[in-house]
Amino acid sequence: MVSTEYERRIAARFATFDQDGNGYIDREDFSGAAKALLAEFGTAARSDRGQAVYIGAEAFWQGMAGIADRDGDQRITREEFVHGAVKRLRDNPDRFAEIARPFLHAVLAMADGDADGAATVDEVARALKVLGVPEGLAAAAAGTLDTDTDGRISEPDIVTAFARYFTVPE
Repeated sequence: MVSTEYERRIAARFATFDQDGNGYIDREDFSGAAKALLAEFGTAARSDRGQAVYIGAEAFWQGMAGIADRDGDQRITREEFVHGAVKRLRDNPDRFAEIARPFLHAVLAMADGDADGAATVDEVARALKVLGVPEGLAAAAAGTLDTDTDGRISEPDIVTAFARYFTVPE
């Protein structure tokens, strides 16, 4: 049962990970997200960038399962997700950032059309839309990541924002 406002907010984040909407988060949600991102950016699965996205998605899944899959069934329920986030991540959002970093690094590198180490706001918005963020919200969210207003988003910016989104109640 979700009791506090913080727990309700974290529970609402569950749907972002439950990509197929079946009521739990599992490895297929992460590999499905990777496949959709590769298709959006025209990246071959067997390319170095494609493999990095799949490896990052698997690492992210393993980290999430390690934090939240209390019964070890390789599926994370909404209750397990909330419990894992509230009990294990609330006081240490950097831990969540480190779990997500390989995936976010690979996605950012794939979206980075000119390979200069940062993706454009539009490229990040495209990735967010693929991951289920509504179009208008994806553009706004990507825009807020561009803290120096140069039109580019780097890895530290996106990793920190991602961790805060899932672990900080404000």
